Amino acid sequence: MVVPPPVYMVVWMSVSLIASSHAALYKRDSRALVGWVGLIWLVPLGGAAFYLLFGINRIQRRAQALHSRRDRSVVASDCPNDCPNDCPNDPEGACDHRQYFDHSGSPHLRRLAKLVSRVVGRPLLTGNRIVPLHNGDETYPAMVEAIDSACHSVSLLTFIFDGDHAGKLILAALRRAVERGVEVRLLIDDIGARYSWPTAVRKARREGIPVAKFLPVLVPWLFHYSNLRNHRKILVVDGKIGFTGGLNIREEHCLERNSRSPIRDIHFRVTGPVVEHMQVAFVRDWFLATGEELDGDAWFPALQSDGDVLARGIPDGPDDDLDKLRVVLLGAIASAQSSITIVTPYLLPDAALIASLNVAAIRGIDVRIIIPKRTNRALVQWASTAQLWQLLEHGCRIWRSDGPFDHSKLMIVDEHWCLIGSTNWDPRSLRLNFEFNVEVYDVALAKQLAQLAEQKRQLAEECTLQQVDQRNLIVRLRDGFTRILTPYL
Repeated sequence: MVVPPPVYMVVWMSVSLIASSHAALYKRDSRALVGWVGLIWLVPLGGAAFYLLFGINRIQRRAQALHSRRDRSVVASDCPNDCPNDCPNDPEGACDHRQYFDHSGSPHLRRLAKLVSRVVGRPLLTGNRIVPLHNGDETYPAMVEAIDSACHSVSLLTFIFDGDHAGKLILAALRRAVERGVEVRLLIDDIGARYSWPTAVRKARREGIPVAKFLPVLVPWLFHYSNLRNHRKILVVDGKIGFTGGLNIREEHCLERNSRSPIRDIHFRVTGPVVEHMQVAFVRDWFLATGEELDGDAWFPALQSDGDVLARGIPDGPDDDLDKLRVVLLGAIASAQSSITIVTPYLLPDAALIASLNVAAIRGIDVRIIIPKRTNRALVQWASTAQLWQLLEHGCRIWRSDGPFDHSKLMIVDEHWCLIGSTNWDPRSLRLNFEFNVEVYDVALAKQLAQLAEQKRQLAEECTLQQVDQRNLIVRLRDGFTRILTPYL
């Protein structure tokens, strides 16, 4: 049956108007709004259908389904006993910890702590211990040792889980835990599970390990640049011992094994009350993937102090946590009084972050950025190179490290505050993927990480504005046009 043209026009205009109205109401980025509205009206019916499939953020609605009593308890938990009298039960969840900031010589960071409290909605917790672990050579044995010590529960979330030597080590430890009667949950991003074959999901199921995939996709052949992925790396044992950072589970992280594509990275062993923030992030993701809600003492025991580090978990993703980490980064840059050090594998900051770093450099802050000379994604490297001049021309300094690809993610401010976790400085991490980071107020750890960054810098080559400008025209055009793809890189 042929649809009469007038009927077609009425249907097309009605559908396009409804889709455009939805985009106008819910798209935060004006550029995204213009793009979607243009597609909706220029491609009759097809544009609206494409918007229906890919333009509506359904993740946020599904994530909001899990605001359980456990999630609320993390927000409303009492402040530690050593807080000042005006701090407990702050309705904003902010905890000044005035004694720490005054005694450590960083009173200016109190405002940053309050900003993060308001943005994240979780208190800053004392009594933590955070130990850096270098590469898979230190990280995987520590993870296996923790899993082998588990008595009640193990929750593991990762982006990439390969079936190689590293993957076999972790799967064997999880299998032993299951055999001991420990409650085990393994969550792997569906894209990250496809980096090796057969997938770790299939192997885990054969071993009897409860496993789930996060957001299965229909077009795996596009996986290198797929968004809405779970990029978090979280392991929690008995609700008391946590691991987080940048390491996926793959043999390339073990430099001692001399793999063809070695990857340098840093991970962290965490104990103390902030582990509960890590567990909540896992529980929410597990619920989103499976519908199973995890609660009780096996997953959330009472946590005791294990050190004197102030820390707070910061979840970020395309749900109700959207843009939280980006605001934290902007706040940290604005709070700096002497130095900002950034180590990241991918550098594609948006205009606001570039402007913020430039303002910091102009007002005399020593802004140092360390990136790999060569990344494992050519398009990302081209687009990143096209943006470097925007930072270099105002006084930010950039070094490019040679040798094994450096996947480390660190930010240190004034050698008092540091950010550790899974987030890269690119749009995918900051807006389109699920990430988890921990902000830390601790002079000893900040100085230790600053020293590590300095070691990386000394082995790297400084990138100058002259070098960037001297690229030949063909390369500059290639890099410049690649920037169009930045949101998908």
